[in-house]
Amino acid sequence: MEAPWRQGGRGRGRARPGDGLAARAGTAARPPAPRARGGAWVAAAGISGEAAGGECRALPSPPARPGAAESRAGKPAKKFDEIKKANQAAAKKLVEDQFSSSSEDDDEDAEVKQGKILAKTFTIYTSQTDGDASELERTRQYMNEAFQSGAMTCLICIASVKRNQAVWSCCGCFCIFHLVCIQKWAKDSLFLVSSPLTDDDFGKKDYPWPCPKCRFEYKRSETPSRYYCYCGKVENPTLDPWLVPHSCGQICEREFKPSCGHKCLLLCHPGPCPPCPKMVTTTCHCKKAKPVPRRCSAKEWSCRLPCGRTLLCGQHTCENSCHSGDCPPCPRVSKQRCICGRQIGERLCASPQWQCDQVCGKPLPCGNHTCEQVCHAGPCGDCPRSGKRSCPCEKSKFILPCTEDVPTCGDSCDKVLECGIHKCSQRCHRGPCEICRQEVEKQCRCGKHTKCMPCHKPYLCETKCTKIRDCQKHQCRRKCCSGNCPPCDQVCGRTLGCRNHKCPSGCHRGSCNPCPETVDVKCNCGKTVIKVPCGRERTIKPPKCKQLCSRPPTCHHSTQEKHYCHFGRCPPCRQSCQKTLTCGHLCPVSCHDEALVKQTGLHQSAGPWEQPSEPTYIQTALPCPPCEVPIPVECLGQHEVSPLPCHSANPYSCKRFCGRLLDCQNHTCMKECHHVTKLNSSADGKKAGPECSQCEEECTKPRPSGCPHRCVLPCHPGDCPSCLQMLKIKCHCKLSVLYIECLKLTCADLKEKELLISCKNQCPKELPCGHRCKEICHSGSCPLNCSQKVKLRCLCKRLKKEIQCSKIQEGQVSLECDALCKEMKRKASEIKEAEAKAAIEEEKRRQQAELEAFENRLKGRRKNKRRKDEVEVEQSSWQKYKNLIMLPVFGVAVVMV
Repeated sequence: MEAPWRQGGRGRGRARPGDGLAARAGTAARPPAPRARGGAWVAAAGISGEAAGGECRALPSPPARPGAAESRAGKPAKKFDEIKKANQAAAKKLVEDQFSSSSEDDDEDAEVKQGKILAKTFTIYTSQTDGDASELERTRQYMNEAFQSGAMTCLICIASVKRNQAVWSCCGCFCIFHLVCIQKWAKDSLFLVSSPLTDDDFGKKDYPWPCPKCRFEYKRSETPSRYYCYCGKVENPTLDPWLVPHSCGQICEREFKPSCGHKCLLLCHPGPCPPCPKMVTTTCHCKKAKPVPRRCSAKEWSCRLPCGRTLLCGQHTCENSCHSGDCPPCPRVSKQRCICGRQIGERLCASPQWQCDQVCGKPLPCGNHTCEQVCHAGPCGDCPRSGKRSCPCEKSKFILPCTEDVPTCGDSCDKVLECGIHKCSQRCHRGPCEICRQEVEKQCRCGKHTKCMPCHKPYLCETKCTKIRDCQKHQCRRKCCSGNCPPCDQVCGRTLGCRNHKCPSGCHRGSCNPCPETVDVKCNCGKTVIKVPCGRERTIKPPKCKQLCSRPPTCHHSTQEKHYCHFGRCPPCRQSCQKTLTCGHLCPVSCHDEALVKQTGLHQSAGPWEQPSEPTYIQTALPCPPCEVPIPVECLGQHEVSPLPCHSANPYSCKRFCGRLLDCQNHTCMKECHHVTKLNSSADGKKAGPECSQCEEECTKPRPSGCPHRCVLPCHPGDCPSCLQMLKIKCHCKLSVLYIECLKLTCADLKEKELLISCKNQCPKELPCGHRCKEICHSGSCPLNCSQKVKLRCLCKRLKKEIQCSKIQEGQVSLECDALCKEMKRKASEIKEAEAKAAIEEEKRRQQAELEAFENRLKGRRKNKRRKDEVEVEQSSWQKYKNLIMLPVFGVAVVMV
């Protein structure tokens, strides 16, 4: 019967059940693009620039040709729609594969995200174990493989298991397969197991199908038909980037194996459930110690005390420490007799019965023979030659003494010979019968030829079988084949999906089994190794090694910077150069022994039509840059000390003025900072040297107070000579001009200056009172005590008196009016009042005259108006004269105001 993994199509990479290793399949061949009507090729999976977002741009429908029948025009449109839908489905699948594949590269953010998901999954479990996650390593490994790119591989199709694909997990080995692949595997396995059966036997027995990896058998009814999460609660779990792929995110709640009554506390996860973290109270194996609380997964424990149970020998007790299960056999040694009791030997106490190698030799009851059995217990039994015995052909029986042999009966043997057809024709005889020598007509095994020959000889013709063996490739080519051709004995020899090995199995139908070999994918140093199916090492990423790179440095440093193991060139050395420069300092810049330098000018283009080539970089050692260590350097003029780079640490000009004191002792050198030669070592550093400028200024020393003249000498040290020029100065009163020697004026004190500047005439200034100052020409303001006499009058100007002007200004003297003055003032006021009254009366008369003239003008109008009125109304006296009374009053009021 052909094994279930032998059957199937010729696609590479079919899994062999029981291998337990993933192999790599070659790149799946893409179907050719369908060709549209009219010769235009339409890409089967072509997408536009918008396909990255999950959309496919639909092609416009071709216009129908005018005049074509509807039946003919509908066929191209229908075919075009089918091609368009196929393109959209292919584009959508391509986008999903691109953005949801589990083989995408994981960066540092993905690792952080993975750590958060794992911590969330283990939270409930670690809360029961006080944070102890040592028992979760195996489960963590399965979950890491679920996240790791390319780690989850379907052993049937040898393709990566993606996040958005329906999967099935084996409950024995927890290996993950595509749901479609495992369904086809189960169907093919059941078909191959039941194919050799007859029609009567088919369907009477429920044949199992095995897991492709661990060979765990499942019933026909257990064939998966739907996609469930790992814990089996949720059908078609949604893709959540914050959950383990193919997980529902709920608590697992699967029963632990072996069953303890508790359920798994992790979130839905791949791989086996961890040991039970619950606490139970249990005693030791020997039941001597007191019950203690322990983890349910480790509830069986030993108290380390002697077991003490009686062994099977019944004499000794178990001396081992407290253990599980039955006690071992007694290990002690004692001297014991064999079964027959002839020999004594040291034997284990656990196996007291043993046989020696001597024949019994005791006389049998017949007295003629001895027992031929090896060391045995009990009686030897009767003689085997006693009783009724048969002749060699077993046709006659005789009762003879045990000392005599049974004779032959003389009849024919008639035993069936080896051919199974004829009987032995000899007389009763001892020993085996001869071979059958009768001549018979025999047919060969293949049934094509016949021949007369002895019965004991087989007849095989020379005709070779032309049937195709079960491999469906080779002929049987066996001579005289009966038709039941044996399996093909040739080696398959086809190249496996790994592209490294050939199939070592016998020639078979269908695709070859996956390559059973595994390949170690190592890091560069070889310390970190992962095992991958043969052929997958070309595409899987090498493992991330946490060991430090052990390559020798390629620069002048004795050791390189610490970094992890890697492939390719080591990263550029970033240590400081530390080479000794010509100045004696160490180079502080990064190592530049292997700098990339762009090469230019190596290739000149032949013309503007030639495309520019990519720049070429060469790796070369660059010289150390100039030393930048700050060195304090004094400027040429010794004005300042500045830190300059070591490579340019030379005397410099600070661009300030020199500032050294010239020989004139009044000015400083105005040249830009320059070098000054010291004439002697004791010279002051602030004095000018021969390189400084010469003073060409006039003397600018301050003159004595009051001297307006300049010094007649050029700029010189020491004091200036006395001024002998004449000054033309006006006197204090500004009326006379005086000529005075400058030296006398500047050397005189205040009193002498007052006398020198005075013209000796009366002061022409006017005092505040209006009189002229009586003093001689003087400086400052004139005195206020005027001695001039003036006339003082009373308020009415009638009385007068002569008094000194200064007393009047001080307000010490005043002249009051007498009684006559007051009487005259009263009379004058009465006269003024009378004049005012007369003026008022005159104004009243004038206004009255104007009023009467106005009334006269209005009389003619009133007469005309009265004629028209039937009733004449008589006015009151107030109405008649109110205007005459009010107008003068108002006029007087206005005048007074």
